[in-house]
Amino acid sequence: MRFAYHPTMCPPEQYLPLTQAAEELGFDTVTFPDSICYPREASSKYPYNDDGSREFLEDVPFLDALSLVPYLAAVTSRIRFTTSVYKLAVRQPVVVAKQLTSVAVLSNNRFGFGVGISPWYEDFEVAQIPWERRGKRMDEMMEILSGLMSGDYFEYQGEIFEIPAIKLCPVPSEPVPLLVGGHSEPALKRAARLGDGWIAAGGELDNQARMIRRLQELRAEYGREDRSFEIHTMSAEAYTPDGIKRLQDIGVDEVMVAFRNAYAAEPDTKTVAEKIDEMKQYADQVIARFR
Repeated sequence: MRFAYHPTMCPPEQYLPLTQAAEELGFDTVTFPDSICYPREASSKYPYNDDGSREFLEDVPFLDALSLVPYLAAVTSRIRFTTSVYKLAVRQPVVVAKQLTSVAVLSNNRFGFGVGISPWYEDFEVAQIPWERRGKRMDEMMEILSGLMSGDYFEYQGEIFEIPAIKLCPVPSEPVPLLVGGHSEPALKRAARLGDGWIAAGGELDNQARMIRRLQELRAEYGREDRSFEIHTMSAEAYTPDGIKRLQDIGVDEVMVAFRNAYAAEPDTKTVAEKIDEMKQYADQVIARFR
């Protein structure tokens, strides 16, 4: 089992000391969310809290993960970085591919790219990207990212994107794993067909087990069952050794832990020292049991 620390949109000045502490304490990964902006008016509902409200996100600091990772990679040597998840479908694929390959080179292959569509219509509106056919857009973007990471000339003719033969330089010595977030059937199919892993945003253990079994079925259907595939989750079971064992039993490879409720309306007022103490307690009580 691998262990990822989620700083939960902390004040920007805290990322460096928290990441260095995570590496020192034995965490395997630090993971970052993604958001472009907060709209004054919106009709979209947030899918990962009970009432769909989004007010808790107003004035919450979100740094761009593809800018943040190289900064933190420069002051660490071992720990890996992931996004959970980056709103891929509201971006332009060649530009993202250039950012992605640069991040992977600068971090010495210590990056896993967790991607999703974005549940907010307003994200598409402000980025001037069509909301319609967003799933197809996402699929084609993942194919483009994979193709451009090869370092060879790559061209693409899809239903949405047409790209002439181009190549990027430099590219990482290893392809960046594409980790797909989402609980819907289309998201599971996308992960199984195009991804190198799947990220679950929590939920009941039985539901997670059901989705993992479905992923295994789909990967077999697509002839990809022999390829490496990572399963990450942010789950209530991740905070105790017994819970970790239950997650291992259903096929989870990495758990993400956060020591505050990211969906709560209360501001993040904990000091760096308080947060490091929480991380240390978890490392002593949980991580040490699996080393």
